[in-house]
Amino acid sequence: MKLIKTVLLLLSVICLSNCKKSSSETSVSQEIKVEQHTDTAGFNYETVTNDPTGLRLYTLENGLKVYLAKNEEEPKIQTFIAVRAGSNYDPKEATGLAHYLEHMVFKGTDEIGTQDFEKEKVLLQQISDLYEQHKAETDADKKKEIYKKIDEVSFEASKISISNEYDKMISSLGAEGTNAHTWFEETVYKNKIPANELDKWLNVESERFSQLVLRLFHTELEAVYEEFNRGQDSDGWKSYAAMLEGLFPNHPYGQQKTIGTSEHLKNPSMVAIHNYFDKYYVPNNMAMVLVGDIDFDQTIQKVNKAFGSFEKKEVVHPVLPKEDPITSPVIKEVFGPTAESVSVAFRSGAIGTKEEKLLTLADMLLANGNAGLIDLNLNQKQVVQNAGCSPTFLNDYGYHQFYGSPKADQTLDEVKDLLLSQIDKLKKGEFDEWMISAVVNDLKLSQTREYENNTALASAYYNAFIHREDWKDKVEFLNELKKVSKQELVDFANSFYKDNYVVIYKRKGEDKNITKVENPGITPVELNRDKQSEFIKAFAQQETPALTPKYIDYKSAIKETKTTSELKVSYIDNPNNDLFSLSIIFDMGRDNDRKVSLATGYLDYLGTDKYSPEELKKEFYKLGIDYFVNAGSDKTYVGISGLKENLDAGLALLEHLWTNAVPNQETYAKYVDQIAKGRQDSKTQKGNILWNGLMSYGMYGDNSPLRNIYTIGELQAVNPQELVDKIKELRNFKQRIFYYGKDVDAAIASINKNHKVQGELLDYPEEVKYVQKETGGNVYFVDYDMVQSEMIFLAKGSEFDSGKMAASRLFNTYFGSGLSSIVFQEIRESKSLAYSAFSAYSTASEKGDSNYVYAYIGTQANKMPQAVDAMMDLMTNMPEAEEQFNAAKEATLKKIAAQRITKSKIFWTYEGLKKRGIDNDNREEMYNTIKDMTLEDLKSFFNENIKGETYNVLVVGNKKDVNMDALSKLGVVKEMDVDYLFNYEKKNEDIKL
Repeated sequence: MKLIKTVLLLLSVICLSNCKKSSSETSVSQEIKVEQHTDTAGFNYETVTNDPTGLRLYTLENGLKVYLAKNEEEPKIQTFIAVRAGSNYDPKEATGLAHYLEHMVFKGTDEIGTQDFEKEKVLLQQISDLYEQHKAETDADKKKEIYKKIDEVSFEASKISISNEYDKMISSLGAEGTNAHTWFEETVYKNKIPANELDKWLNVESERFSQLVLRLFHTELEAVYEEFNRGQDSDGWKSYAAMLEGLFPNHPYGQQKTIGTSEHLKNPSMVAIHNYFDKYYVPNNMAMVLVGDIDFDQTIQKVNKAFGSFEKKEVVHPVLPKEDPITSPVIKEVFGPTAESVSVAFRSGAIGTKEEKLLTLADMLLANGNAGLIDLNLNQKQVVQNAGCSPTFLNDYGYHQFYGSPKADQTLDEVKDLLLSQIDKLKKGEFDEWMISAVVNDLKLSQTREYENNTALASAYYNAFIHREDWKDKVEFLNELKKVSKQELVDFANSFYKDNYVVIYKRKGEDKNITKVENPGITPVELNRDKQSEFIKAFAQQETPALTPKYIDYKSAIKETKTTSELKVSYIDNPNNDLFSLSIIFDMGRDNDRKVSLATGYLDYLGTDKYSPEELKKEFYKLGIDYFVNAGSDKTYVGISGLKENLDAGLALLEHLWTNAVPNQETYAKYVDQIAKGRQDSKTQKGNILWNGLMSYGMYGDNSPLRNIYTIGELQAVNPQELVDKIKELRNFKQRIFYYGKDVDAAIASINKNHKVQGELLDYPEEVKYVQKETGGNVYFVDYDMVQSEMIFLAKGSEFDSGKMAASRLFNTYFGSGLSSIVFQEIRESKSLAYSAFSAYSTASEKGDSNYVYAYIGTQANKMPQAVDAMMDLMTNMPEAEEQFNAAKEATLKKIAAQRITKSKIFWTYEGLKKRGIDNDNREEMYNTIKDMTLEDLKSFFNENIKGETYNVLVVGNKKDVNMDALSKLGVVKEMDVDYLFNYEKKNEDIKL
């Protein structure tokens, strides 16, 4: 879930990027302290000196925390509304409550989502009373009768409600990323809005959080249960849950899953949910985070006007159980269809403890993706299939998780022992002392990149609130890490890592603990999409300042020069910091030469005549330089990125590798073994089977880019010297360069010195072309051990035409994507047939290729026939709703108006446009086209491009549960062999999914 390395270092590590002053100056200028201020309107706030994020932290009179930071790069604001309440505080007899409440906060209030609340609330009270009866009843047949009554009253209530009004209003603002999440200690509500829509957003959110109305309750409950089913189908989720259960045998971290238990989900209490909302959703237990194009003084006044009247209440969080020390290994096993793996986890102290700092450093010394002990000794040497580690820190405890996947000839215990052996090396101090400062620099680099992004910075703020962290402590965090000595870290490792761990063996096999339930037979509720509440009518009349789109003149924004070797260099200045990226681009890839892709992967495991592979990784890490050599289908990239001051040394090191790489037969044999095991592992992943295997077969049939691979026998026959030669010869082909950073003259000088090409450059080998097949009349099915079934309807459309991009974008907003789309409303909101359902008209990424129409459903197997009928009806007869169309149109225009293509994205966006045969910023044409479109125009687009299409149907599910007769009505059913889909060779033993 949140196992992102260094996630809790937050922005403090950016401090180094501003530390350019002499030591005599820094003692004063680098002082970190909290300062109190009062703005012109009398609002008090605090800042932290030398905080590169520029945070202003306000506390309103009612206790609401408001985190504000300014970034004018784009006219958008990342918003979070965070509540210090999560699954830890669920009643033991009602687990999953906090998460289900999160879903219900989207359903409206007495003003949003209703035609007549006085009439509706009578029915809602009846439903609540019936749920209390249902919860108390123990007789199964009587429970069913009560549920039927709930269904009947819910249908009557739905005639008064209006579905998705919140989503419609937020979408009409041009909002992106509308969502929410619940975890142990938090529930967080998310939107990214155009900056000019702040007033309207605050208007909606202040009403939304003013009260809770549990309308459309039983249909949303089914959606949550489908989410529960998705968890049952995720071996990763089950392994994670088993790890927590072992680490925390008493604490809710391990004893209360956020999603809840099946029994509790099927027996909810609306009374308990209201009580939870009333207790925790109060201003002094909440925070608002706004990061982006804001005016500080005006924004806090607006927030206070919207939320300042919320009533403060005393909040007492329950005292949670303490854990006894783990004194011997705790063993857990998880079974499922995916590849085997092992995890080892150690319980740690909480956020804000000394242990957090020491464990952060220990983790990075063990695995940083480049030069950690696990990176070098296990991954680089290909001793295991893959391995790594990651820490997580929470309010009461934390944990350090290690994970590994076995090679074909390894047991899980062997992988576990190898992971523990790297911990032993840390305990013995078997790492270079310079690694501590290199790790700190690495953190500086990664966080500087990450927090250029408003969403990442805003996430750091809400995390600080949830975990009760002073921002000053986060700004100081890096300085604290720098004070840790090698001996202190070694001493910590010896005291922390003992036989006090939990080991989770993820084994292949049947999960005996799966819960399956019958289809409850819900009556589809009324959506009333043609109705509007008085609130939404007033909302529509609320005026906002206009936001003017800004388009890119790519030819002037991307500068060009040449090297002394006459290589074209495109470049863009980095206005923000001293980071750079340098890419040497070859317009050829595996479609031109399959061995290029093979060779670039092999190079990562090689050393040179001067450095061993491990030494080379260390040299790059010392410099804080990342290098990359990779090949896609039609492009190959060689390059580096990092701090500008080390560009020349980094490029010299890359060129040294490129020129002097030394092949190694043993390394190559392990590389082939790794590819073989990777193929075996990947075909056990249902997502890979559906979205890669079946999708590719549905598009291309037998002759697909996915199936055009070397056999393992062919790979074993390759001479590794040939692959090294292939890499070295790459520089003889035509190439161009893109540089993003400061001081282009210095970059060009380094290229001239280090990257030398000789003579006339070669043309690329001819590209293999793959024919996209016509679709229709086929059902491709893969049998897989799972609770849900997932399916894609896929239809080949017309050849790419840039003239359709405007209509397709508007169609996707209105019809198929987002919480307020037609598909989401009909499949999930009205009929409760799926947790996830969407559809899109997908335009090709390359001129000459075909567009595609597709639709996806993930649902309980016994709901599939109904879900299929509902989706196919929508794909044949598009519902027409004028108000919803206008909202979708407004949303699409506002998203274009608020979009800013900046920095290196200018170059890479233009690269994508040129592949489509477009040489200008076509957003201007799209904006003007959409502005003049009517619902009748969209209907014409639907009739010409979607209605009547014939589909290949791609299905992955459990054959024992799927209604194969229903599938046969969609076309000729062909049960696909997974090895054939990917063109893999079968092993001697059958692999039962």
